[in-house]
Order: sequence, then C-alpha cells, then structure tokens
Amino acid sequence: MFWGYTGKEVNMMTINRKKLRLAMARACMKTADLAEAAQIPRPTLNNVIKGRGIRTDTLGKIARALGVDVTELIDRED
Repeated sequence: MFWGYTGKEVNMMTINRKKLRLAMARACMKTADLAEAAQIPRPTLNNVIKGRGIRTDTLGKIARALGVDVTELIDRED
C-alpha cells in the first residue's frame, strides 16, 4: 500500500511491462498516444513503464484506453 500526500491509503499494483508493451503494439500506440487516450500525464505513464507501482484507477484508465481487461496487464501472484 502507498500513503499519498492526502494521508489516504492508495492501492498500488504491479503492471507486467512486457504485457503492457504488447498491448500497446496491438493498439498501434506510442507512449504519448496512450497517455493522451488514457487521460493521464505522460510522466505517470513513463513511471509505469519503468516498473514503478501503479494506482488501481490509473491501471483502469490504461486498460480501457488499450481496449483490454486489467487482468491482461498485471503481474499475477499465485
């Protein structure tokens, strides 16, 4: 979990970078295209691509912009 500046607990997830890149390729999107389509700042998307944690709402925006289910982008823990 991550505590943001508001003091509220924010759920963080780990995205599978390879799966993200594959989904971007299928959608013919560059990083700038995806940031715009997902309506998130490009630096946020760059942090996601670098493997930093991602908030659940941001993950949802990215998945929706790529036209995939969120489960297709996350690392699954068994």
